[in-house]
Amino acid sequence: MIGHPPRAFGVAGVELRGAPGVAVHGEVDVDAVPRLVAALDEAIRASKGAFVIDLCDVEFLDSAGLSVLLRARAMLGREERQLAVVCPPGPVRRLFEMVGIADLLILFGSREDAAAALKPAD
Repeated sequence: MIGHPPRAFGVAGVELRGAPGVAVHGEVDVDAVPRLVAALDEAIRASKGAFVIDLCDVEFLDSAGLSVLLRARAMLGREERQLAVVCPPGPVRRLFEMVGIADLLILFGSREDAAAALKPAD
């Protein structure tokens, strides 16, 4: 059986119920990390209030990608901002649970669940 080739890494700005953020897709590995860091840094600096990282379309996330998410959480935490991570059940969610960081992040199983919980920035 031949599978489909992995989707190339990409990141784009999104807004979920007034909360700014980024949607990530494809494979987040060591090669993609510099682009992800740059996109997150820019989006976080240009926004206020709760911030969303949508991982619904991420097919693979390695330890370098995990460290970027924890870095974003720390950046936002210094400003007392929340980070909402949209991550449905699957391999990426299992990785969070296996390495013990699921409790450090506010995880939502769907965009709809995250939108229902978010309060727009003042």
